[in-house]
Amino acid sequence: MSAFGVRAWRGKWFAVIVMSILGVAAVRGQGGVRKDAIHAFSFRVEIEGVDVGFFRSVSGLSIETEVVEFREGGSDVIRKLPGVTKYPNIVLKRGFTGNTALYDWYKSITNQNPVRVNGTIVMFDAGGTQLATWHFFNGWPAKWEGPDFDATKNELAIETIEIAHEGLTLTTPARQ
Repeated sequence: MSAFGVRAWRGKWFAVIVMSILGVAAVRGQGGVRKDAIHAFSFRVEIEGVDVGFFRSVSGLSIETEVVEFREGGSDVIRKLPGVTKYPNIVLKRGFTGNTALYDWYKSITNQNPVRVNGTIVMFDAGGTQLATWHFFNGWPAKWEGPDFDATKNELAIETIEIAHEGLTLTTPARQ
């Protein structure tokens, strides 16, 4: 083997050893437990007083705080402070089954005093263990949408409801 081949071989082994050490250090930095991303298809929705069934999708689990910018007198520096916190509507979609519970709940807003409820979205891992829970507070149905019909497609009829709410918290089993 030529001198170049020996150096290349040593360089490859050196790289493998360094990468192994860095990998061990990275795992130790995570507390020795590797955390893989979680699949988004295993969840349950619970809404007080409403028979909800199973949902195809949940979106809108977010919190946003406005940024208030101001300039102090005599300074060219713009300061940024937290402003009002907003909670976008939670959007739930499910296959339409003929159950009118969500539609009936939406119709309650015509009373000018909608039925406000608390609700929970629970996320599970592949083994069925609860991983995270989002709780929303004082929710009411802001929009209901029935299924679209199209004879050229072979899709499920989907019912959608948007829930306006006044707060969202996230808990995990260790903190519940």
